[in-house]
Amino acid sequence: MTDGRCTWPGTDPQYLAYHDEEWGMPEWDSRALYEKLILDGFQAGLAWITILRKRDAFRDAFAGFAPDLIATWGEAEVARLLQDPGIVRHRGKIEAAITNAQAWQRIEAERGFADFLWGHVGERPVQNRWTAAHQLPASTPTSERLSKDLKKAGFKFCGPTITYAFMQAVGMVNDHLVTCPCHAKVAAMA
Repeated sequence: MTDGRCTWPGTDPQYLAYHDEEWGMPEWDSRALYEKLILDGFQAGLAWITILRKRDAFRDAFAGFAPDLIATWGEAEVARLLQDPGIVRHRGKIEAAITNAQAWQRIEAERGFADFLWGHVGERPVQNRWTAAHQLPASTPTSERLSKDLKKAGFKFCGPTITYAFMQAVGMVNDHLVTCPCHAKVAAMA
């Protein structure tokens, strides 16, 4: 591509739309943040495009990612989800979504899940200035702290690499290349 856009979405129209319209845009809604963290956990070992293509099926299967509802689920729902061909059928990840909903409830009640997350970056998106894709880290000291704090709160499938991908996706860090038109758009939102 010659427009300076980040190279990772390639030419896939769905991936390009995700890059241009969602990735890196600051998200402050606690429910939406829960959804994205769960989807990033499901991505572990897979390509993000796999999850993106299944996202609508995930939303249907997980009742719109309503944490208060998911927190009440048990083995019957796990068994149902393990039979759903529209999602990634991994028992550990499905059970983690339920456990994570329960942890989300505790954090949401104590201080708000969005505030908990955004507190790790001083309540403002970190403005990185990468000039090439190979400069982007897989994890950072901040994603390591976030991972540790999430695990301490009871979350699963939230290692430092997953949490950094999450931080990128929800705009806690602006990791669009400086040549990408989205970099300035995201920076203006900070």
